[in-house]
Amino acid sequence: MSARSHTRRDPAESGSVEIQLPWWAIALPAVAFAALLLLVLNPVDAHAAAGDPAVTNLLERIQTMVLRTAA
Repeated sequence: MSARSHTRRDPAESGSVEIQLPWWAIALPAVAFAALLLLVLNPVDAHAAAGDPAVTNLLERIQTMVLRTAA
C-alpha cells in the first residue's frame, strides 16, 4: 500500500500572502489625494479653472478650423 506524499500548499491559497510595495506606491496617491482635497475645500486657489485668454483664443481658432473643414 502506497502512502500519500505531502505536497506544499501555494501561499496564495492559505491567505497569508505578503505584498511589499515601494514607498512611492503609497506616497504618490496620498499626496495627490491631499492636493485634490485642498482644492475642493478652498476653490479660490484653483487658478487653472479661470483659464488663460491666450489658451482660450487658441482653442477657439482650432475649433473654427475644424468646423470649416468639416463643412
